[in-house]
Amino acid sequence: MRLTERQGKIRMGIGIENYREMREKGNYYVDKTRLIAEYLEAEDKVTLLMRPRRFGKTLNMSMLAEFFDITKDSADIFEGTEILGTKWVSEMNQYPVISLSFANARGDSEDFLFRFLASEVRKEYMRYEFLWEEKKVSENMGRELSKIYDSLWNREKPDGGDNIAESLTELCSALEWYYGKKVKVFIDEYDTPFIQAMIGGFYRKVRPVLSSMLGSLLKGNPSLESAYLTGIQRVAKENIFSGLKNLAVCDVNSPEYADCFGFTEEETKKLLEACGLELSEKVRQMYDGYRFGDNHIYNPWSVVYYARRKRLEPFWVNTGENGLIRSAMEELGEEFRPGYEELIENGKYSTEVKMDNSYYEVRDVETLWGLLLSSGMVTAEKILEDGECILRVPNQEVMRAFRALTSIYLGIREGDMSQMFLRLIEKKVEAFTDGYRRILKTLPSYHDLKEENSYHMMMLGMCTFLSRDYEVKSNREAGKGRYDIALKARWKDHPNIIMEFKYTRDEKKDLSELAEEALEQIREKDYMAEMRGEVLCIGLGHRGKEVEVQYREITKVV
Repeated sequence: MRLTERQGKIRMGIGIENYREMREKGNYYVDKTRLIAEYLEAEDKVTLLMRPRRFGKTLNMSMLAEFFDITKDSADIFEGTEILGTKWVSEMNQYPVISLSFANARGDSEDFLFRFLASEVRKEYMRYEFLWEEKKVSENMGRELSKIYDSLWNREKPDGGDNIAESLTELCSALEWYYGKKVKVFIDEYDTPFIQAMIGGFYRKVRPVLSSMLGSLLKGNPSLESAYLTGIQRVAKENIFSGLKNLAVCDVNSPEYADCFGFTEEETKKLLEACGLELSEKVRQMYDGYRFGDNHIYNPWSVVYYARRKRLEPFWVNTGENGLIRSAMEELGEEFRPGYEELIENGKYSTEVKMDNSYYEVRDVETLWGLLLSSGMVTAEKILEDGECILRVPNQEVMRAFRALTSIYLGIREGDMSQMFLRLIEKKVEAFTDGYRRILKTLPSYHDLKEENSYHMMMLGMCTFLSRDYEVKSNREAGKGRYDIALKARWKDHPNIIMEFKYTRDEKKDLSELAEEALEQIREKDYMAEMRGEVLCIGLGHRGKEVEVQYREITKVV
């Protein structure tokens, strides 16, 4: 059945990363085939594109492979797409192709990683098994391919990894021999094995095989037409890309392919309308906010989920672990702390960002900010000179992910913070106070609570838990002064909240009185001046890990 003959309601497939499967099943497809034209026009030998997870990398790589693969007839699955209206349609199904995905190269041992790599390469060998089985290549070449193929079935580490390392270049040579054309190579999530090996502690054991396999494939390979790789970070020190004269590195700030990964505003609007939904301001706040090149981009994974379920939820943050980011934040500790606090407090942070290396290669603050940028945890609002960027959290969905990171950063259980703020929203201040006391008592020793600002910044960090329900502001002018923290409710059934912090070292000072002084300051300075509706004023008096809280409920006339 041709694609144009399919009828019925809109089908939104979740997690379909195979282009042919998506098109043949008639799922809604946001046309990204302009990527093919841009890729061909660029004429780069090797392209490395860095994007966050779940932004369409795997689907796009599958699309590229389907378009060029000489063993396939792809006319039907590209029917009605942009690429068919260009001069590049003549390139369809004209090249031998090697297509691999390392997206699932996850595990806790070198044996698992080697078995995974062998399995991925074996799939490509199986597609071209006829080359040696039907003697389509020279006898020596066929013998070598057969030997490698047999070793790839070995459930242990095949020949110490040597055959994995040489398997792709050997296959390239055979494909060029048979088809008389050089090979196009597509590798999705190429950096995942490196990162997982580093996290798992077996990097030194697998590094030689990984570097040799990719390095020999991309450099000095006479059978390579061109290669396109995607990932989150650039692996720079492993001799994979060094020496390449025609290497195009496209990070999230680059203009190349800026609108090819993720959804544009118009694409998002069209998709939602097809599903009977509106692109509202709430949808924008939840899923918009990324900046790739000069384009504003929506998270495609979350938009598709929302279109299917019709509920605004943080879908993206549940798709994977931020293990490397968490360990990096713990590792850098105080070096990273000032910038992180400024990002949370002001919503923005200007800093030097390095994306020339992966974090496990260069463990410094600038590279960690680069990891956060490449992984989609922050986005560049503006690119300044000398590698500096003004960074911000893209949207409410990602702010939800910062809850877990803040929990690690503060050393406070995520559940404890959630429960504490739930009680605050419910205006159960005594229960909120009990929760806050428990948190203070269990704080790690590195939290040096010696001044008012220490408590202020700790609470501000925890307020990331309220970002979906509140606009969080700190140290802003209001009334006759500057409040500590103001939480402006996004919904009418939530109270606005003002917090003022006080601190004393005096053991004789009554903390309840100190909290009352903070409460009185809120009233005297009229910090509620810009708020309307219900306002919950909170005064907090601190000494070490002790705290007392006073509060007052006020209704401001709208």
